[in-house]
Amino acid sequence: MPEIKASDEIRVTPTGSKGHPKGLYVLFATEMWERFNYYGMRAILVLFMTKALLFTDAFASNLYGSYTGLVYLTPLIGGYIADRYWGSKRSIIVGGLLMAIGEFLLFFCGSLYETSSSTSTFLFFSGLGFMIAGNGFFKPNISSLVGQLYPKGDRRIDGAYTIFYMGINVGGALGPFICGIVGDTGNPADFKWAFLAAGIGMLISVIVQKLYQDKYIVSPEGKALGEPSATASKNWRNPILMILGLLVFAGIAIGVLYIDATKFSFLSYLLLAAVLFIAFVLFTDKSLQKEEKNRITVIFIVAFFVIFFWSAFEQAGASLTFFADRQTQRDLGWFTVPASLFQSLNSIFVIAFAPLFAWLWLKMGKREPAAPTKMALGLFLLCIGYLWIAFGVKDVAPEAKVSMIWLTGMYALHTWGELCLSPIGLSLVNKLAPLKFASLLMAVWFLANAAANKLAGVLSALYPDNGKTTSFLGYQMNNMYDFFMLFVFMAGIASIILFLLSSKLQKMMHGVR
Repeated sequence: MPEIKASDEIRVTPTGSKGHPKGLYVLFATEMWERFNYYGMRAILVLFMTKALLFTDAFASNLYGSYTGLVYLTPLIGGYIADRYWGSKRSIIVGGLLMAIGEFLLFFCGSLYETSSSTSTFLFFSGLGFMIAGNGFFKPNISSLVGQLYPKGDRRIDGAYTIFYMGINVGGALGPFICGIVGDTGNPADFKWAFLAAGIGMLISVIVQKLYQDKYIVSPEGKALGEPSATASKNWRNPILMILGLLVFAGIAIGVLYIDATKFSFLSYLLLAAVLFIAFVLFTDKSLQKEEKNRITVIFIVAFFVIFFWSAFEQAGASLTFFADRQTQRDLGWFTVPASLFQSLNSIFVIAFAPLFAWLWLKMGKREPAAPTKMALGLFLLCIGYLWIAFGVKDVAPEAKVSMIWLTGMYALHTWGELCLSPIGLSLVNKLAPLKFASLLMAVWFLANAAANKLAGVLSALYPDNGKTTSFLGYQMNNMYDFFMLFVFMAGIASIILFLLSSKLQKMMHGVR
């Protein structure tokens, strides 16, 4: 889960500061219910596509990759509009409402797929499009409000982001659990209840934010946060124009998703073009010093390596869900564990192990590894996770089911890898980016995540189910062992290269750790 996880600034607490402002807990609840919505829906998405809509595994996987890739791309647009025209407060509400509409469209899709396939397909792509557009306005703005609740130089900000991050993971754990229980029952007709539950969760998020934001989402001086820019024209906030603009944006998201999934897969080229354009803008800027360009180069390099991490990690919502559903022994005798529930494990493990990792880095003191080394370690742990599950399926017949311990152990190792890579990488971007290009370089980070999610779908499409043989760059996969070893090789080689580059990257960072 590539989220904002901790502040990287060192702050000094002003005298008399106690506890946290109530606004933090409003944002906690808002984010928790939004993550409940997103991860609950994502947990059953490929199962709904293959069991109800009867899409092939390959098509469902590629569509999943396009959807999650666009989820990371649209915040660049939503964040820009919020900063210059609408303000964070308004953007969070409209984004949340768009996502709720998206879930309800998916609910109607799940209700009609048996009687009207054309209508249900239209509703399906429309629902995902609304989700993509809404996330673009919601996601980048709520995280930015957390730090604004505190006075400059306040050390409580670290604890605030930790609390906020717990909200992310509480929602990430509850969403797949609840949506899996009500929707992943073995009867495809019940998937609609998962979408309904996710939509209700999103409405709760919007209601909490709307009821309490004016009273509690305020600066230390009591001034309302998230208001529109003072220089923005009021025409941008005209309700009719806003609704029309949002519908157009959602329509574009629907069109891009549909064309990429069914006509021509162009999203990868779009992402590559965006990165090359940003690189051109940055490296041709004559105002930047050599030291600053070195640091920017480091950001591009580590962003490249995180693509390998997230493309393997995000198999959780695609190929690993297929594996949980078809080749994992989930029958406990008194209860059959829904395949979607395994997606709660990552958030549960984050809550359990994040304090341990935070303690470990502090305990190491001067021996604490530099950020590139930590990220290489994260890739190595991801590699070990796939090696673990590869041995779990080695020499197992295709129709046989293996113990849940293999998936559970893999998710634990992947979470440890995430804790070494995700918050560290995000913090590193904040530290290395020149102030004038901070937003643009954060865009590079999110573009890398978008590219990784798109690649995750492409790789999931290679899932060798039912004796099917697939290949990737000449590597043939005849069974699940071969498939999981692909990620072992991919993450392992990336980890080794990043380890070897670490000392060079540290020099290019010019004192930043």
